[in-house]
Amino acid sequence: MERWEYLTKFIKADVKNPGVTDFFKSYRPNWKNPPPYTPETMMPELDNLGDQGWELIHMEPVAKVGGKGDVMVNGSDGYWSNTYFCVLKRRKPAI
Repeated sequence: MERWEYLTKFIKADVKNPGVTDFFKSYRPNWKNPPPYTPETMMPELDNLGDQGWELIHMEPVAKVGGKGDVMVNGSDGYWSNTYFCVLKRRKPAI
């Protein structure tokens, strides 16, 4: 029987994220001024998780993450966010 382990985490889209500058040099070399919160800025972190065997199975933008790790689900109209709730899974080793 296959067994899975799951990982949940918030990932922020931000050009200041580690590895983003180098990533854009190869991914989009002619993109000189990417928008600061474009979703592509999450790709280095997602690729790193994939290299560890994690598969992204769900991603959803969240309006706000509270101080206790709680999530605002119905933000006011016009609320912008660069934070995404992600669920990942990977196969557990056989016992």
